Amino acid sequence: MLSMKTRSYSHLIIPFSVVVHLCIINGVLNWLSQEIYLNTFSVFFFNVSWLFITYVMDFYPTARRETFMTNIKKLIYLYLVYGLAYFAWFGMVGYNIDFEYQFFVYGVICALLTFYRWVFYEFIKNYRLSGGNYVNVVVVGRDKNLKKIRKVFDNPLFGYRYCGFFDDKSSSSPTYLGEILDSYKYVIDNRIDQIYCTAAKLSKSDLQNLINFADNNLIKLKIIPDNKDIFTPAMTVQKYDNIPVLDLRTAPLEGDFGRMAKRVFDLVFSSAVIIGVLSWLIPILYLLIKLESPGPLFFIQRRHGLKRKTFGCIKFRSMACSKDANVKMATKNDTRITKIGRILRKTSIDELPQFFNVFLGEMSVVGPRPHMERHTSDYEISVDKYLVRHFVKPGITGLAQIKGYRGEIIKPSDILNRIRLDILYVEKWSFLLDFKIILLTIFNAISGEEKAY
Repeated sequence: MLSMKTRSYSHLIIPFSVVVHLCIINGVLNWLSQEIYLNTFSVFFFNVSWLFITYVMDFYPTARRETFMTNIKKLIYLYLVYGLAYFAWFGMVGYNIDFEYQFFVYGVICALLTFYRWVFYEFIKNYRLSGGNYVNVVVVGRDKNLKKIRKVFDNPLFGYRYCGFFDDKSSSSPTYLGEILDSYKYVIDNRIDQIYCTAAKLSKSDLQNLINFADNNLIKLKIIPDNKDIFTPAMTVQKYDNIPVLDLRTAPLEGDFGRMAKRVFDLVFSSAVIIGVLSWLIPILYLLIKLESPGPLFFIQRRHGLKRKTFGCIKFRSMACSKDANVKMATKNDTRITKIGRILRKTSIDELPQFFNVFLGEMSVVGPRPHMERHTSDYEISVDKYLVRHFVKPGITGLAQIKGYRGEIIKPSDILNRIRLDILYVEKWSFLLDFKIILLTIFNAISGEEKAY
């Protein structure tokens, strides 16, 4: 076991980061903007506002399982909020400054802060790999969750030292340490820092005794609830007074900020495409489509969107008019597809009119692809959790599409993987993910896709 000295400096990590952040801010201002830095009130404001904003945002408390990318969204929010304070100060004091230059100065500050963040997590990783900043943990009560939580404990980057488990049911496992009553002595003798308790395996009195023991010996006790196999990756814990309540389906886009920001992006992006592309493309395609086959320029199909509400999904017509257009998906070598339609579908140009749907608020640029009404009725019965995808607006492109799951459903795994990726998008949405999907969609459209027919 490592000496106490090896572990004693971990409490200095966060204060050290605060000092480094302030040194970066003051150093850049002194280096690139001395006319501001030499003003005492300005320096006071920039330092105090940083400390106040980071405190309000709860920026510094770092979870043991956190990595460079874990809270990157919070870091971006911090830069935005602190940036507002940074530039608002110039307006309050009436400085006559070069705003373009100050944007450059602030950009340097953000770049160096981000670089330090990377260095910080690389240092933490290597420090833990060398044996520092660790905690000794044991588990009291064994159930099937133990195997899952062991994956976290056994990751050396997180700094856990898993010592074993206690359970009244004996086990031949090499990590079995004895019955629950044996845990008390073991915890004291082996300097255990954290106890993880599986609630389903303990009685009320056993659990209360363990809580009292942990409180009286300055040991952190963490309780693993009886999940009844209901946990989900998007689950969060909320507190109603002192009662914990599990919210099994929390989506980032349920928040007002995320929803409004995505809507603003959709409006700006769709307006740019409508004005810059569709304004001249529509007359050209009108002539080409009408010359090859009779019928309208647009094909409008009823599909299900947000909260399963129906809307008219607009596409350039790529097929000859037929009675089964609303119930039968396009297949490989489909005879209904016209010559110009084949080009439109291969390049995904036929989807561009859906930017009108985006502008009207019926769709988003990125999201789960909307399905025909008939398919929704079929899949919501046969595919588990199918309707979860309807917690957000459907998109012109999506995570499933850039992974190759688009177009015709040939085998059951096609729809299962598509829904799995749609749900993953709902649970893990971010602007960074949207940007990545848009770039890969453009790349796929240019390079061509196997199932684009």
